[in-house]
Amino acid sequence: MANKNADSFWGGVIKSMGLVFGDIGTSPIYTLTVIFALIRPTRDNVFGILSLVVWTLVILVTVEYAWLAMSLGRKGEGGTIVLKEILVRLLKSGRQAALVSFLSFVGVSLLLGDGVLTPAISILSAVEGMRLIPGLENFQQGTLILIAALIAISLFIFQFEGTDKVASAFGPIMAFWFGVLAVSGIVSIVTEPGVLQAVSPHYAVKFFKDNGLAGFLILSEVILCATGGEALYADMGHLGRRPIIRGWYFVFAALVINYLGQGAFALTHPDTRDILFGMVQWQAPFLYIPFLVLTILATIIASQAMISGVYSIVYQGITTRIMPLLKFEYTSSHLKSQIYIGSANWLLMVLVIFIMLIFRESKNLAAAYGLAVTGTMTITGILMTMIFAHTVRKWKVPIVVAVTIVDLLFLISNLNKIPHGGYWSIILASIPFVTILIWTNGQRVLYRRLRPLDLETFLVSYEMIYAKGKNIPGTALFFTRDWNYPPPYLVHCIIRSNIIYERNVFISILRTDEPFGLRTQLRTGIGSGLDGFEIRAGYMEVIDIESLLRENGIQEKVIFYGSEDIATRNPVWRVFSLVKKLTPNFVQFYKLPASKLQGVVTRLEM
Repeated sequence: MANKNADSFWGGVIKSMGLVFGDIGTSPIYTLTVIFALIRPTRDNVFGILSLVVWTLVILVTVEYAWLAMSLGRKGEGGTIVLKEILVRLLKSGRQAALVSFLSFVGVSLLLGDGVLTPAISILSAVEGMRLIPGLENFQQGTLILIAALIAISLFIFQFEGTDKVASAFGPIMAFWFGVLAVSGIVSIVTEPGVLQAVSPHYAVKFFKDNGLAGFLILSEVILCATGGEALYADMGHLGRRPIIRGWYFVFAALVINYLGQGAFALTHPDTRDILFGMVQWQAPFLYIPFLVLTILATIIASQAMISGVYSIVYQGITTRIMPLLKFEYTSSHLKSQIYIGSANWLLMVLVIFIMLIFRESKNLAAAYGLAVTGTMTITGILMTMIFAHTVRKWKVPIVVAVTIVDLLFLISNLNKIPHGGYWSIILASIPFVTILIWTNGQRVLYRRLRPLDLETFLVSYEMIYAKGKNIPGTALFFTRDWNYPPPYLVHCIIRSNIIYERNVFISILRTDEPFGLRTQLRTGIGSGLDGFEIRAGYMEVIDIESLLRENGIQEKVIFYGSEDIATRNPVWRVFSLVKKLTPNFVQFYKLPASKLQGVVTRLEM
């Protein structure tokens, strides 16, 4: 029994390294290189920057995500949408709930935009290390971009295998990567042990005093060390809270040791262009090529961590009705949240390659990177403050407020990146943000325009038609959001067209604000030959409607569903109408048998 527990402990830690810590684990490749390209690596500067890096990891990752955010998971799930769902239940004011929804939409959109920049900067920065191989010093940047793009394409092609299988393969590689980071850091620290003093926060304070505004703006590059910290919370549903937190303590130690080692190397080799690569080449030239291969593998894993997060966010968005329906595949037999969304996968791949071509070099990408991350962290801080203020854990409010102020300082320092490519973070985030706004408002307006009938009025006409006895043998299913309000297509079918079966069942699917959980209720005798079947499911729950129907003795002959043909001159509603046409409809999303489906079109103006 003890051995089994040990295996689960280490197995969970290693899997978390493969699935969650790829992004933050590859930050040492470029963080100090970018910073020391802007300021000279003097002793004061190196100590100040190292102090800032260490305390950024402590405050923004350990405190904000590992300790605070991860205590707010719901049935194992985490992420911005989870915070929104928790808050909507706690708040009574409609205005406050609207603000929370708006903030969560911004947070989700920034994270999705970040999902494009992370694979691009990670893979590109690793491939650029090839220039330190003897004989490849003059490698053309175009060739490096091509290699990086081919690596990215390969990664996206294999996504349909599922993140569970991927994590099993990548975990040990990533664990080895963190081991190598720690060892290389220790070797370098031994040559300059005084660098250990940089852990003290007073060096960070001194750095700000000495450099003023320039020192504050350097925060926009220091944040690079914490990018990927948000994945701890966003990917919580993939592995659970405990393995991720345990894994983080190992990762944190390896990262801090490596950053201190890089600082020691920068002091003795101030003219080195790529600090991590230069440090490893100086320590063990014969191991440089294997290290470069390991680096490229690690950056592939970094991209994987973000891609897995994107799938989770999109699926949560679909089931909480803030995003259009998209086809998905269920890729794990034991982890409910592991899915593959093809359309999101291919769009992400195209955008990653596009960003590589636009920025060309990882240092250019670093100039744009960080705005989305700091925006997401600030929104997470604000939402957590509101949650803790409405619960018994009010003692956490001052801690969260302090962390959120730090997030805000980082966000303000990153605003200077906007003219230098940071606007791409805003452009990329605006695509899902505009889609969410159009979809949520469009659905609301559409439901109002459809003007569903109340059940009592409907039953008067229904009973008259059913009593004629000309009913079709078999069972018909009708999908409706709410039994009490039959939608227009149902009225058209039964009342106007007299299509009425011996047994008619209204099916409604309600998503609860819990991630998981599944309950069904069959209510018979709503009317003559009319029953209701309600499915209540968590927003991360994958539903097999056919199995649930069989379990409740429903053998349908035909399935009716409604679709809308929207006529409009309003450009916003035209976009909404186009999105509805391009995305799968309700019955395609739930994979109902095509041979039994009958669609009824309702034409309306918006």
